[in-house]
Amino acid sequence: MSAGGAFGGNRGLRPVPPEKGVFPLDHMHLCDLEKKEYLNCLKSAGHKSEECRHLSRKYLECRMEKNLMAKQDMSELGFGKNVDAGTKSEEKTDQTKEK
Repeated sequence: MSAGGAFGGNRGLRPVPPEKGVFPLDHMHLCDLEKKEYLNCLKSAGHKSEECRHLSRKYLECRMEKNLMAKQDMSELGFGKNVDAGTKSEEKTDQTKEK
């Protein structure tokens, strides 16, 4: 049997963290409200994420403000002006229907 680490890994090498995709968990629940709004929207929209993009953006902005993830331009995360314009017009349409 070898003297390696768990799952046969080498204990002498230091792990290299990934550049993207991993960020601190929200242990202090700083963005819980935004997260819950987004998850509730997904549930009510039948898990169609495009209908909840505005809340996804709000959640990511909260994480960046609270230093839970690296600050990045929203366009790099798929939130361009064209994409958001469609979402906001849909919101206005939905609000008009409710009245």
